[in-house]
Amino acid sequence: MEALDPARGGEVERGIAASLLVNVSGLADDMLEYLVERIPEIGGDAELRGLTLGSCSSNLEAVLSMVRHGIDIAAVEAPVTALEHARAMASRGHSVDVMLRFYRLGHEFFTEKLSESLTDSIADPAVALRTFVDLERFGFRYIDRISSLVAAEYVAELERRQNQARAERADVVRALLAGEGVDIARAERVLGHRLTGRQIGFVCWTDDRGVDLEGCAGQVGRFLGAAYSLVVADGPLAVWGWASVTVEPRTSLTEMASEFRGDSRNVHVAVGSPHPGAAGFRISHLEAVRTRRVIELSGRAAPTITEFGDVALVDAISRDLDAARAFVAAQLGALARDDAKERGERAALLAVLDAQGSLATAARALGIHRNTVLQRVRRAEERRGRPATVKTVELHAALLVCDVLGASVLRGS
Repeated sequence: MEALDPARGGEVERGIAASLLVNVSGLADDMLEYLVERIPEIGGDAELRGLTLGSCSSNLEAVLSMVRHGIDIAAVEAPVTALEHARAMASRGHSVDVMLRFYRLGHEFFTEKLSESLTDSIADPAVALRTFVDLERFGFRYIDRISSLVAAEYVAELERRQNQARAERADVVRALLAGEGVDIARAERVLGHRLTGRQIGFVCWTDDRGVDLEGCAGQVGRFLGAAYSLVVADGPLAVWGWASVTVEPRTSLTEMASEFRGDSRNVHVAVGSPHPGAAGFRISHLEAVRTRRVIELSGRAAPTITEFGDVALVDAISRDLDAARAFVAAQLGALARDDAKERGERAALLAVLDAQGSLATAARALGIHRNTVLQRVRRAEERRGRPATVKTVELHAALLVCDVLGASVLRGS
């Protein structure tokens, strides 16, 4: 049944609807109280209460008028107050399920009032039952259509507000990263992020679209000592994050990397150094972005977690990649080749320099015999064309750059 059929006693239903329309204002007041008792979210919100009353009144008048005049259910349109009520529910952060409870309970109230009216006005039980079934079916279809319309408006309003919040947040982040003057209190309110403490910026990225990057970023923030992290998308495969911290991280970088590997997450993480305040927000982020650049230049496929402090020198030298290649070639000579032998010799020489000349310490770090280290160091010096004691600082820096960036700064075979 889309509209009430006069051949099946539709005049009785229309008469009932007409009688209820006479007191639609009183019915709306009663429905409001019925809903207030059962939906705590209305609480002391005077505006929401007023919109609820308006929605009750307009929906009751609409459904009863449609019955009274034999209007097809397909003509149903959501009343203006019902749509505004849906928008208000979205703006207050109430769930769509809470909003739809208004309609489910409103239908329950309507059914009770309808039953009472039929009992009072129709003596024949058979006629009363048939009338009740027809009106209840019409009422259900009305509620079904209205529920869909107001739910769609709720979702549209929620999306509008979320888009507005994202745009406002993105604008504040842009201003902070550009070093513009911002109202700190407003920025903290918009971002939901404290800017007065030490800031640690980080970047998470992946090649796998199935990875929950925001979840990974939240875990990184917790590792760094923040219960909540500000996370901003940087395209579909990367996010920027910030942790505001007051204490040293509870988890070391090694432990963090171990846990990430245990979760089999194909995610790279670059972490900036802690810096104070709004300026630190920008500085630490730039460090994290530069760390990411170094990792990508290195060509590492396996997931990594890298702190800026570990690659700061490499970052500085490799800002101009052509100049970095020239520097490596000048310091290493024939040792600057991307071959297995040269890699082993560079590793031995770097380990000895890291160990301040101790062959034994270098051997333990590399897991090889002391004599093997010595042999490789001598061959490395021969390829370089001069002893390791000549321009040791430059040599150490060049070896470190090669160790991190590999083929990006080396000559091919």
